[in-house]
Amino acid sequence: MSKLANLPGMLLEPKNIQQIGNELAIQWNDETESFFDLQLLRRACPCAACGGEPDVLGNIMRPNVSYTEASFELTGFEIVGGYALLPRWRDGHGTGIYSFQYLRRLAEVNAPNQSA
Repeated sequence: MSKLANLPGMLLEPKNIQQIGNELAIQWNDETESFFDLQLLRRACPCAACGGEPDVLGNIMRPNVSYTEASFELTGFEIVGGYALLPRWRDGHGTGIYSFQYLRRLAEVNAPNQSA
């Protein structure tokens, strides 16, 4: 369970975000840290072009996404509205908005032995 569960009303926010080699490191405001392999982060892109979107009946049509080496190279990122991270990738992709909650869950699922 994250430390945020013990702090009612505290919003999850990054205190520091840095690219370290092929990883993106985030230090959160509850003092935990998350580390994301850039390839995993790109493959987990939540945008409709990468992850699909539901039709009227709720069925999700997953697009066939192809990647190149440039797809996994981060060129920069920005904070969106105080709730999400928007990475920009060398192949030009830049529509995936990763909410802070999504990033935290992604870190917990993919690195259960880390502090995040």
